[in-house]
Amino acid sequence: MSIDVGNIVEGKVTGITNFGAFVELSNGKTGLVHISEVADAYVKDIKDFLNENDVVKVKVINMSEGKIGLSIKQVNPTKPARDRRGGPRRKAASPVDFEERLSRFMKDSDERQTALKKSQDSKRGGRGAR
Repeated sequence: MSIDVGNIVEGKVTGITNFGAFVELSNGKTGLVHISEVADAYVKDIKDFLNENDVVKVKVINMSEGKIGLSIKQVNPTKPARDRRGGPRRKAASPVDFEERLSRFMKDSDERQTALKKSQDSKRGGRGAR
């Protein structure tokens, strides 16, 4: 089977480094899945997502000078919903949740304001002191 850019093939993870994983393809050649191409989420440690001898589906994303670039996250792309400005669409908070958050914010804000006023008054020598 020939390996061409854009093909989705299965391979076996043969090695893991701090920058990616090496995957042996069906034709005996080895390609690299860069750490940024492992998952849609931030990958701090690749070993949280892959282990040696795992069989994975990968997409061939580039080939140059005998090197094969692979991607796991492009095999099943999950595109988040976008709003009109192009940003990710957020789930609307329920009114109860909003009211609770607002209440907590107001309480926290009042406590901080009170503490700040006390601190400044003590530095001035009390209320009305110059």
